[in-house]
This record gives sequence, C-alpha cells and structure tokens, in this order.
Amino acid sequence: MKKGKRYQEAAKLRDKTNLYEAPEALAIVKKAASAKFDETIEAHLKMGLDGRHADQQIRGAVVLPHGTGKKVRVLVFAKGDKADEATAAGAEFVGAEELIPKIQNEGWLDFDKVVATPNMMSVVGRLGRILGPKGLMPNPKAGTVTMDVAKAVKELKAGKIEYRLDKTNIVHVPIGKASFTEEQLAENFQTLIDAIIKAKPAAAKGQYIRSATVTSTMGPGVKLNPAKF
Repeated sequence: MKKGKRYQEAAKLRDKTNLYEAPEALAIVKKAASAKFDETIEAHLKMGLDGRHADQQIRGAVVLPHGTGKKVRVLVFAKGDKADEATAAGAEFVGAEELIPKIQNEGWLDFDKVVATPNMMSVVGRLGRILGPKGLMPNPKAGTVTMDVAKAVKELKAGKIEYRLDKTNIVHVPIGKASFTEEQLAENFQTLIDAIIKAKPAAAKGQYIRSATVTSTMGPGVKLNPAKF
C-alpha cells in the first residue's frame, strides 16, 4: 500500500535500522506528527510472554503524570451514597439497572470508561457482550470495580490508562498528544514502562520487553532500544 506524501516526508526523520532511546524517539514522533488535528502518541510493546497462560498475563492501570490529553467521559454504576460520590467526583453519567436497556437496546455508548461498585457487577455483567469487546468492562485489576468510586473517577479524569496483553502478546497504550512537550511525553512513557516492569509475572522467561515502538496516529513508527529500559 502506497503511503501519502506527508507520511513519506515524516518517515525520513527516522532511521529504520536504528534503535533509539525513548527521549530521542519521542522527539522524532512529535516532529513527524504533522496532521491538522492533535495526533495521539502511542506506545506498542511486544512482550516476551505467552498470554494463553494465566501466569503470563499482565493487566493493570497507571496514572500518567501529564494525562493523555483526552477528555474522558466516565459512566459509574452505583446506588445511594456511592452514586452521589461519583457525581460529586465529576462522573458524567451515574445510574444502575435503568441504564441497561439504554445500552442494550438503544446502542448508547457515549462514554469512554466504566466504573462499578462490586455489588453492581451482577447488573453490569449483563452488558458483557457489548462492553467486553470495546474494552469497557469494569475490572478490579484496573481499579474500575471499587467502593472508592470518587477516587476511580478522579484518576480516570487525570489520565489513568489501562494496559493489557492482547492476543498477539503486544501492549498498546496512548501516552499523550503531539501537542505535549518532549519532556511530558518522555515522563509519561517512563511511568508506563516502570509500571509494566513492576507487573512482570514470575513465570516470565527470557527477554521481558522484546521490542518497543512509539508512533503518532498518522505518522511512522520509531523503534526503541528495549535494553535501555
């Protein structure tokens, strides 16, 4: 597939054969992001894990120091005082069983993250087929199934991201926007790497992070040297 002129120009900024250190790679990606919108900067990490084995799974969440640059709309499934706490913390949508038909029958999905109190998970479970494939299902490991809904909402608004191994044993996560400074991107990236290294399963063998690439929405990928992590 032929790439556009803008992409080809951006690709000249990096040496395909080189493995860069994170700050330099992020500077190249930022410079290459020349679209008319504020491109998202993403990290893609190929892990030395086999996700088919439960003891080699990694899944968790981390608050990026500079956020993701994206406004996050939060839906909270809670009742009573917990519903009030979620509203006070800034959740856009708060409710219980009455939201089920709206999502199931009307296809309402005007939210980016879902939080639920543990006692609401039997209700939320009915939405598994809809929320699951979209990565929206609340999960205790990601801190989105919790009694402290206020903390969960505030962290998501502040730039908490979830990381998990996909079927090809790669972790894909946003680490900011092209409008961020190089320092902000580098700090966000390092925070992510620190969290993933801390989450290393005991069953992991060999090189843990096999390869790493950073890229913008429309730009070329820049490879990092994983030995430097």
